[in-house]
Amino acid sequence: MLSHAESTSAKSLSYIAFSVFANAPHTETLAMGTFIRFCWTLLLLSGSVQVRADEPLTYLTEAYPPYNFSDNNILRGIAVDLLVLASQQTEQPVQRSQIRLMPWARSYRTVLKKPNHVLFSTTRTAAREKLFKWAGPIIATRVVLLARKDRAIHIDFASDLQHYRIGSINDDIGEQAVLALGVQETQLHHSSNADASARQLQAGRIDLWAYEENVAHWFLRNAGFDPEDFESVYVLQEGELWYAFNPQVSDKKVQQLQKAIDQLRQTPGISGKTRYDDILINYL
Repeated sequence: MLSHAESTSAKSLSYIAFSVFANAPHTETLAMGTFIRFCWTLLLLSGSVQVRADEPLTYLTEAYPPYNFSDNNILRGIAVDLLVLASQQTEQPVQRSQIRLMPWARSYRTVLKKPNHVLFSTTRTAAREKLFKWAGPIIATRVVLLARKDRAIHIDFASDLQHYRIGSINDDIGEQAVLALGVQETQLHHSSNADASARQLQAGRIDLWAYEENVAHWFLRNAGFDPEDFESVYVLQEGELWYAFNPQVSDKKVQQLQKAIDQLRQTPGISGKTRYDDILINYL
């Protein structure tokens, strides 16, 4: 259905068309129908673009605790709480039930392709910079190679990695980081989720696990293993986690969330120094 403004525009276009062709020769009036159809097409296309621009954003995330995870079918975590709280100050507040939990590789590819989609928690890197629009940061992050302590593995140089089997999550920043260091694809043992990688590391089916440090410890603990039995033997990358928007999302929507996040970092908190610190205290 056309809006009032669109209806008015349609009437104006029809009036212009009639005025132009009313006193025209017969050969010219034959073109009037084509002209009117052309005007209607432009109007409908314009309306369609506007509708797509106004659609609510779809937020995708993975199980990546303590940043985002499902707790008894309720999404929680630092990134989830920050998004829900900050979005209350935007034109499109987000409820936990609106966030979709999916495997990382699927989520990543979906947001690359589909307008009005947002992915988190996403490590912001030079390679990804132009692929998305960004709001954040959510928190600082450290991606490492984790090993069992009893293996006494020491990595001094990137070239040392060629001797080991390395576990990774498809399209995760850890996988991208080790490949950038020259690790061969044949050395990688891919998993679709972190729980599988944690169990493979404990069982000795992989020597190293390329993953975010805090998240790896969370999954090891959740699988019933003691994180103290593992150690970070090499730092792959230090950076920050962000909300990554499909580049077709309007700058206005990205800036609204950015402004709200900045405000939470400045607003006095209840338990912590700021409202942002209140969120961290619940998980770290």
